[in-house]
Amino acid sequence: MVMQTTGVYWIAVQDVLEKAGLEVAVVDARGTRSLPGRKSDVQECQWIRKLDIYGLLRKSFQVPETNRAIRTIWRVRQRWVRDCGRSIQRIQKALTTMNVQLANTISDVTGKSGLAILRAILEGERNPWVLARLCDDRIQASEEEVAHSLQGNWREDVLFELRQMVEAYDFQQRQIASCDQQLEKYMKAQATQTKFEKTVEDRPVEPSPKKRGRKKSAAPKPRKNQPTFALESELARLMGVDLTRIDGISVMTAQTIYAELGSDLSAFPTENHFASWLSLAPKRDVSGGKVIKHRSLPSSNRVANALRMSAESLSHSHSYLGARYRSLRGRLSGLKAVKAMARYLACLVYRMLTKGEQWVDRGAQHFEQKKHVRELNHLQRKARSFGLQLIPAEELMQKNQHAS
Repeated sequence: MVMQTTGVYWIAVQDVLEKAGLEVAVVDARGTRSLPGRKSDVQECQWIRKLDIYGLLRKSFQVPETNRAIRTIWRVRQRWVRDCGRSIQRIQKALTTMNVQLANTISDVTGKSGLAILRAILEGERNPWVLARLCDDRIQASEEEVAHSLQGNWREDVLFELRQMVEAYDFQQRQIASCDQQLEKYMKAQATQTKFEKTVEDRPVEPSPKKRGRKKSAAPKPRKNQPTFALESELARLMGVDLTRIDGISVMTAQTIYAELGSDLSAFPTENHFASWLSLAPKRDVSGGKVIKHRSLPSSNRVANALRMSAESLSHSHSYLGARYRSLRGRLSGLKAVKAMARYLACLVYRMLTKGEQWVDRGAQHFEQKKHVRELNHLQRKARSFGLQLIPAEELMQKNQHAS
């Protein structure tokens, strides 16, 4: 049975049909609209049925039934996180309106120290020195600097707005915690991925080069917007591989990939098909066998957006992928380089999830060496095309010395 995607109305019908044991193929409306030959007196359902009989429709990718609950909870959680960001912006706006420059001395006004000060202000405390003593010892600004930043012009209407925003922030945090509990419940009910166990055990894993900075602890504390349970270990269990080994891909990005796609990418024959589905491949307009122009199609794919953000985070990375991204950025414009790097990350994710390959970072120096060899080979081929030959400078100096 074939269905066309129209808003969200098709989801309820699909659930009913699948529960009845029917196989439902969901197709994109663009696939039916671009085909010629339809007459005006033919209904939409008759036209879709005719195209399906001739095999002219392609089934859209659908996340497995076991992952749909996880996808729903994760999308709801992402919306609450965005709402939290808006509440924080409004809190800072209210403080700035009253000339309270707390954000200049405390980087996070919704952290432990910031919330303690905000709640004290809402309870009626106005003495800046009393408020400054509520700061944690880890705050780098001195007590005097914090006290000076809290000397504001207190307005009753803006204080009311501030109270509303703090209460909204607290409510959103409770909703995120509730989503985390439900997400943990659904993820623990999933079966462990075992198809890569023998492959990973038989293949030797090369040690990655040592990275700069402090050593990571065995159980790192989750960041502010991360789920409170052990999300990284759960993802490694469910996917069979650890996507966070790829530089730039964080736990949140790996969770977005799992929630939106699952761990089985067999629906995509190759990594090129996968990149095209993510809209990370350019659309080519071909006429007469010649490419007229390349253009990018608008897309709101959540996985593609997450990979773009991962690509941008590699700008200062001392890894192989960081060197590759900086090389792309030097040759292409900013948006094109981000898209090209996001496509490369998508290919790495596809290889790991389909073949069980582990990513091993060889460092930025390895990329620079490969780049040097590639450029040298290009110069040698170009010289041969002109009937010339490249000779290293040291070898040429030695020949000149022998000749003299």
